[in-house]
Amino acid sequence: MACSRCFAGFFCFLLMVALPAAALAQSITGMGELPREQQAEPIRDVLESPPSLERRTGTYGPVDRQGLHADDIPPFGANLFRGGFRGIRSSGINPAYRIMPGDQITLRTWGAVAMERVLPVDAQGNIFIPQVGPVQVQGTSAAELNGRVESAIRRVFRDNVSVYTNLQGVQPVAVFVTGFVNSPGLYAGVPSDSLLYFLDQASGIDVASGSFRDIRILRGGRTIATVDLYPFLLSGEIPRPQFEEGDTLVVGPRGPMITVTGDVSQPYRYELDAAPRSGQDLLQWVQTIPGVSHALVRGVRETGPFSVYLPITAFRDESLNAGDEIVFSADQRADTIVVELEGIYEGPSRFALPRDARLLDLLDSIPVNPELAEVRSVSIKRLSVAERQRQSLEDSLRRLETAYLGASSATAEEAAIRAAEAELIQNFVQRARQVVPTGRMVVAHQGQISNIRLQDGDIITIPSQSDSLLISGEVLVPQAMIYVAGQRAEDYIRRAGGFTERADERNILVVRQNGEVVSASEVELRPGDEILVLPVVPTKNLQLASTLAQIIYHIAVAARVALNI
Repeated sequence: MACSRCFAGFFCFLLMVALPAAALAQSITGMGELPREQQAEPIRDVLESPPSLERRTGTYGPVDRQGLHADDIPPFGANLFRGGFRGIRSSGINPAYRIMPGDQITLRTWGAVAMERVLPVDAQGNIFIPQVGPVQVQGTSAAELNGRVESAIRRVFRDNVSVYTNLQGVQPVAVFVTGFVNSPGLYAGVPSDSLLYFLDQASGIDVASGSFRDIRILRGGRTIATVDLYPFLLSGEIPRPQFEEGDTLVVGPRGPMITVTGDVSQPYRYELDAAPRSGQDLLQWVQTIPGVSHALVRGVRETGPFSVYLPITAFRDESLNAGDEIVFSADQRADTIVVELEGIYEGPSRFALPRDARLLDLLDSIPVNPELAEVRSVSIKRLSVAERQRQSLEDSLRRLETAYLGASSATAEEAAIRAAEAELIQNFVQRARQVVPTGRMVVAHQGQISNIRLQDGDIITIPSQSDSLLISGEVLVPQAMIYVAGQRAEDYIRRAGGFTERADERNILVVRQNGEVVSASEVELRPGDEILVLPVVPTKNLQLASTLAQIIYHIAVAARVALNI
């Protein structure tokens, strides 16, 4: 039972480590901008002896190639027929629709002659109007129909006649859809339906073998239109031929393909309408991400395997063949990085800097009020440091599991104790893995700031001057207290109710505002510090005790800071 209570203390400590200091830091660094009437000075003027500046140039990195196999990449346009082109039609008639035999036309006249009739278009393309005679309307567009009929009526009734016509219904047509489609067959529609409507009724193009660029409409054995769907996929441009009864829609076989991966909006296989083609022809279809600078061309030529790595300008003139693979790459580092500020300062919170910029180069341009900002406690949160902290903690936890959970037991009683401890250790490991390292780097030591080179995504913290301390960890009442000059860590712990029964009274840490971790016995306390009391390791196994102590210390540090630089 004692063992269980001690291990349970670790869990409480893990939660205490992750929360109080972060809350205090938020109250310290989140005070916002200074009042304008207060005097602000550059940080270099506040620091006593800044180090000299150095410059360093950046380097270019390698191509980052996506590991995709060509068979896993869909052809461009593969999702076209998931949009429901065979859905509900518009209730109106296309104004460009051409009148055909079998259509129905409503005619109304008033004035000198009154008439209301529904007139069919006969096989000769005429409608017959009483007292007027036959009027040729076949081939007339729906928009032109009223003018054609009114002109014919006015040749007989010259004065005081008004005419209104409406295309009431159109003759349905049946169109054969064949070739490389998923469900070839005969499908019904109306003459003004789009070819996408008929293709969708045939369940779309077979993406494994059909072409999106070779679609033909046959009438009487002749090709009356050839359609390329690529312009429609990108800009909505598509021919609108008017279908007739018995037309045939044929999807041709897929043409030569080129696979495109890398820094593009989405990897696709693109079909060439002719071969060979240049890189410029391909680029009109491919959506590359901003900053793409190079293209890797891989394939086979008459001389054997072929590979060339080209700047994007040279790639435009490169000849491409069927089966080539193109890997686009933003293989050029940006000239600038973006860093962020938090805490007490004036001005913007984000800065675009040269890639070789250093910390003091930026801080020189940041105005601060020396009475409010603790400029000697500047620190940086960096993603790469957080990842190293996480990996180090994971390695320690893995060693703990290996060293303890795999150990053998000499007696049944020892085995029972080990089983209970093993469950507690597994729970401890699970909680420890939930701790998120901050990636904070200590860049200030003894009042001096190291002039390190900044990295993209760095968050620079300029904390405020504080008049309090935080006491946390294994004390009875963790709390913040007003700083009193000359008092030691033990004095503040006593005012916080003293140590808990799990406290390691010889292992008291002080965490500075900049994240630096030192022993309480080695430093003089100052405002803004955090006093952290670690728990004692409840085991007589020396190897296990050493491993647990290391992990506990690592959690206390990684939840706030990185190692000194």
